[in-house]
Amino acid sequence: MTLLEFARGPALQWSLIILVAGIVWRVLGAILLSTRKELSTPRRRSGLKDGMGTIASRSLPARAFEKRIRFQHVTGYAWHLALFVTVLFFGPHILFFESILGFGWPNLPNGVVLFAGAIALAVLIALLIRRATNPVQRLISNADDYISVIMVMLPLLTGITAFAHIGARYETLLAIHLLSIEAMFIWFPFGKLMHTAMSFPSRFQAGTSFGRRGVKA
Repeated sequence: MTLLEFARGPALQWSLIILVAGIVWRVLGAILLSTRKELSTPRRRSGLKDGMGTIASRSLPARAFEKRIRFQHVTGYAWHLALFVTVLFFGPHILFFESILGFGWPNLPNGVVLFAGAIALAVLIALLIRRATNPVQRLISNADDYISVIMVMLPLLTGITAFAHIGARYETLLAIHLLSIEAMFIWFPFGKLMHTAMSFPSRFQAGTSFGRRGVKA
């Protein structure tokens, strides 16, 4: 079995199993926490309005901190958008999703996707350097923060090198790219990358919880 066959076969299968099982485990844990018995009488009924309002309000920085966190806010949205374009609109990626989902969608030109990937990688590197050098961010960061950023950077870096055929045979570069994605899949449920699946539900839950207490989240 070659490295590429391993990456396309057992490594992909097991990483997807761990990814799905881990996400289900984390989501079920969150649901069980949210179903705890209320120990006090709700101040008012809370529902969709409170939950959706908190999702919207927590997606923007508070006015008191806007000037101090503007760099993280703008760059955060920039790299998420660039990553979204890279993952979902590159032709080979669409073929992969189609093999799993049974349907595909139009792709963007390779040059556009490559540019988006380079932007995402550059912003992540800048954010990683800022985290390591800013006194406050360095103080509140732990290993998970650094590992999670690196786990996202590696697929971008290896994907760009594979696309450009830099450093080795294409088959080897493609295998390394796939293995980096699979490593990210395995890490996803256990690190802070899980916020991708939990951020909106957790904000919704916070909004409804605070709403029952009669306060704004």
